[in-house]
Formats: sequence, C-alpha cells, structure tokens
Amino acid sequence: MTSLHDIFRQMHIHLLNDEQPSLYFNEISKTRLFEQYPLNLLNNLKNAQQSPKHHPEGNVWVHTMMVVDEAAKVKNESNSRKAFMWAALLHDIGKPDATKNRNGKITSYDHDKIGANLARKFLMEFSDDEEFIRKVTILVRWHMQILFVVNNLPFADVKTMKRQANVTEVALLGLCDRMGRLNADRRKEEANIKAFLEKMGTASNGESRVLLKV
Repeated sequence: MTSLHDIFRQMHIHLLNDEQPSLYFNEISKTRLFEQYPLNLLNNLKNAQQSPKHHPEGNVWVHTMMVVDEAAKVKNESNSRKAFMWAALLHDIGKPDATKNRNGKITSYDHDKIGANLARKFLMEFSDDEEFIRKVTILVRWHMQILFVVNNLPFADVKTMKRQANVTEVALLGLCDRMGRLNADRRKEEANIKAFLEKMGTASNGESRVLLKV
C-alpha cells in the first residue's frame, strides 16, 4: 500500500526530473491520497477560483500546474533546484484560505503570508531538513513582491525581503508564476522582472542572468 511518505518521495523525483511534472501531478491528484492531510492542501487548489481577468486559465490548481512546468524549464538556473521546484508547487497553497468574492471581484489578499505558514506545515509532515523548508517558505512568502515593487504598491516590503530572501530566486519563481497562465506575454513579464531587479539593485550584476537564459 502506497504511503504518504512514498508519495512525497515520488513527488520529489518528478519535480526534479520531469520536463512536465504536471503530467504526474494531475494523475496522482485523482487518487484518494489527495483527500488526506497534508495532500488535501493541494487538492483544495482545485476548488479555489481566480479572477478571470488575471487568470483566464482557470482555478488555482490549473495555474499551479502551469507554473510547475514553467519552473521545470529553468530549475537549473536556481541555486537550489529542490527548494525552487517545491516552492513552485506550493507557492499558492494559501489561496484557498485567502480567496474571497468581494462585490463580484475574486481576491486572495495575503495568500503569500498564509501560504508560507501552510507550506512549512506541509513540508514538516515529510521532512526534517530545516534549511530546505526555510528556503521553500521564504520563496512562497515573497513571491508576490515583484508585483508590489514594480507597481509601487504599499504591500511592498523590500527591506525585509532583501534580508530574508535571495532576490534572484524570487525573480526566477516570479517569472514562472507570471508565465504560468493563459496567454502570458513573455516580453512583458520579462520586462517586469528586469524592472524588479533594477529596483533591487541586482540587474547590473551577474544575478540578472536569469533574464537571459529563460
């Protein structure tokens, strides 16, 4: 009988080795194991709707699968492939709890903060590698900062992000997040990432290589 820990190991293998990890995840998500904690946190993504304006591809699960496949293309640019790919899978795990319909507008405020906490709880069920868990949760926590910084929104917290996170890793995940949706404009999204890195003071050094190889 397949255990949750067996599934975790299989998930890890597919995240790090598959060209399209979504093929595996879409199949395994149909099993009864996805009804059990903590995999049900991923299963909940299927019922979390998104703004059709920003996410015409559909619910959070569909978006996440697109992001995971984008991440698989660039994982070798990351300084921690393991943490990067798990962050891609878990980056929106907070959306089911954060999503609300406000006067006909679907929002998910603070899903990054909620998601960081849930990602930690999820991974602690399977791993005692604190450094790995820390790297994943940091990426989940800060993945929305690109939008906030580029658009000069009050939710930006550059000082704390730069203290906690590798800005280039945030940028790499952010690009995958933006490309993991229907009809994404790569040129526009790369320009946003470049603007973000410039504001962070990294676009002039070797860290900006992320923009040149994806």
